[in-house]
Amino acid sequence: MNLNNDTTKNTGSYLKEYDIKPSYQRIKIFEYLRNTKSHPTVDEIFKEIVQEIPTLSKTTVYNTLSLFIEKGIVTVITIEENETRYDADTSLHGHFKCKSCGKVYDFDIKVSKEDIGDLDGFEVDEKHLYFKGSCKACLKNKLKQ
Repeated sequence: MNLNNDTTKNTGSYLKEYDIKPSYQRIKIFEYLRNTKSHPTVDEIFKEIVQEIPTLSKTTVYNTLSLFIEKGIVTVITIEENETRYDADTSLHGHFKCKSCGKVYDFDIKVSKEDIGDLDGFEVDEKHLYFKGSCKACLKNKLKQ
């Protein structure tokens, strides 16, 4: 049994559920996002997948990501104004960016209606929570110096 082929079939079915035609490029881009927790940029996605699909263009990556965002299966993360990252985990969670190493980490958050009571009568379309600081690994390295 080819596990990679099964994964591709499952991803193709998932994309179809969202009315997305599951082309090979779209499947590979979504699988990369789903399996990569680094919240990659377009350049990172392109550099990784072009090794497997040499004919892939950066325009295809941009267009595919735009489609995924439109269909609600990928979210945009903009922690820094000049850097757009992508996340296939669309559940409510926060992000922490280490100012030393640049890595972005997920963390769980729980938000109840009571927590946002001041927004009673408002319609919330998006929720984003970002923190910046130093990650555990960078803090350890700093203490060793």
